[in-house]
Amino acid sequence: MERNERIEFLKTVKPFNLLPDDVLSGVADLLELVRYKKEGIIYQQEVTKMKGVDLIVKGEYESFFYDSSQNKRSLEKHQGGYCFGGISVLLNRKRSLKTVIVKKGTVVYFLPRKDFRALCKAYDDFFKYFTGEFGKRLLEDDFAHFFKRPTSFEESFIASDQFYSRKVETLELRDVVACVSSTPVYQVAQKMAESKISCLFVKDDSGKIIGYVTDITLRDKVIANRASADIPVIEVMDNPIVTISPQAYVYEAVLMMFQTKTRYLLIENQGEFIGSISRNKLLSELAQSPLVFIQSVKQALSVDELKKKWETVPIIVSQLIGRGVNSEIVNQMITTIADTIAVKVIENTIDELGPPPAKFVFMVLGSEGRKEQTLKTDQDNAIIYEDKANEQRELVREYFLKFAGIVSGRLDYVGFSFCTGELMAKNPKWTHSLSHWKRNYASWIAESVPETAVNFSTFFDCRYIYGEESIMNELHKFLDSELQRPLGTLFYLLTKNALQYEPPLTFFRNIRTQTIGSLEVFDMKTAMTPIVDLVRVYALKERIFKVNTGERLKALKELGVFSETAFHELSQSYYFLMGMRLKSQASQIIHDKRQPDNYINLDKITKIEQVTLIEIFKTIENFQAKIKLEFTNTLW
Repeated sequence: MERNERIEFLKTVKPFNLLPDDVLSGVADLLELVRYKKEGIIYQQEVTKMKGVDLIVKGEYESFFYDSSQNKRSLEKHQGGYCFGGISVLLNRKRSLKTVIVKKGTVVYFLPRKDFRALCKAYDDFFKYFTGEFGKRLLEDDFAHFFKRPTSFEESFIASDQFYSRKVETLELRDVVACVSSTPVYQVAQKMAESKISCLFVKDDSGKIIGYVTDITLRDKVIANRASADIPVIEVMDNPIVTISPQAYVYEAVLMMFQTKTRYLLIENQGEFIGSISRNKLLSELAQSPLVFIQSVKQALSVDELKKKWETVPIIVSQLIGRGVNSEIVNQMITTIADTIAVKVIENTIDELGPPPAKFVFMVLGSEGRKEQTLKTDQDNAIIYEDKANEQRELVREYFLKFAGIVSGRLDYVGFSFCTGELMAKNPKWTHSLSHWKRNYASWIAESVPETAVNFSTFFDCRYIYGEESIMNELHKFLDSELQRPLGTLFYLLTKNALQYEPPLTFFRNIRTQTIGSLEVFDMKTAMTPIVDLVRVYALKERIFKVNTGERLKALKELGVFSETAFHELSQSYYFLMGMRLKSQASQIIHDKRQPDNYINLDKITKIEQVTLIEIFKTIENFQAKIKLEFTNTLW
């Protein structure tokens, strides 16, 4: 086929038909034509190592499992326009899932494994096509029975990733067993024993679930306190009630449990509770998952142990990125681990200093605040405490500054280095009462000069990880009110800030590099910054208080600010860049034994990655032009 014919052929092959034309053009150049002149076995299940994927032009592949009697099981026939091998490469340690017989006269295009995996990393929908197809096959009895499960996490993508495309509805759920709030504790215990459950939910008089009781609840709040077994369960029940949709992914359920500190989730479908699931059940389902690592972090007893845990994270990141897991998910992993470490440090510090003299929140800022932490990270945090009477102010302030100093010092020891700009809670400038923080935000908005605009954007990317949620809600309520004022100057300055980083493209639309030592590199963080900044500007305008760039993009799409196409372009661009950044940093730590940076060596990325980067930078330029016209009324 001529090159143009190859491109047209690719458009008929799933999921290559999801790729942009210019990417298909690059793929067409990488294809190798293979002709089979006789019938025979070309791949053997669990034996043949797949060097890439085959795109059948004409002819037929017959794939199957051999059972113990050499009978063909789970037989499939694949004709022209079918892509074979993607599932094996991604999900089966590169080994062929099935045995394959090729028919005489079959013609295929072969795409090398390296280039195929690059496409999977660059285009989420392309990657999800294969995980989705694999999921469908697992619903077939024969396939599920004969599919050889992997032996270790280290060897297999599935061991770390089978649940990333798996939904909550596929799990075995517990029935929701409940009692009314006036039920005596002893009757609750009896009901739990009779039903052989470790969690019983509590309803109010209207039938609404308002809390729950577990074995731990009875131990800590009743037995340990020598409380009467006759008291109503409402006096000892736990909160909050956390719900999740059956359509949510399993990894979302696990992360939600860690983030909310709940051990049980209610599964809610269209307003009806259809079951519940415990953390232990989930973790037993995912026994080989790196998410189990988070539980081990929660159980760490010392700062030294937390330090060792954090030093393990680059290995987990490298494994996940190397197996094609979406970088958005990897970001969530890193963030959840970092949050868990910080919370452990905070709780241990409070145990040493005694209870705080006021309610407070410990909040994180910047990339950590956006849940977009990488392996090159420093501390960006602050403290907001409730307003107290004049005679208590100094006492309260003294406690929190001492507390912040200890927390920051221990986080630095663990591996979250001190912020060079002193943007930390241990800096007296960033530990204050709620009223003081409101004045901070109000002055940054009112002054509207470049420095205060930068402060405002930094502190808009804030998220609390410990403390009283009501304090954060009060701050958001205040900001929501302030942002409804005419703020043309502020948005003008924020837009100028978002435009100061230019995508690294030369006049001839190649990637602009800088020389560091003998290497030609470009700064990935700088390349990503325009997306973060321009999405933040729109989020501020629409008063969206989601902190994550991906979450902000979804919210803006739902409001109609971004079209479906624009949403996908920006989202895929951002997480493709993030994936490359995380991969590079993990490699620097593991293989180079050095501190990570944000530089990418152009010589170490594939041709497809280079083509994709150029297209991403063009996309960013287009969106910068849009925001410049909208917020500054000028063109390039």
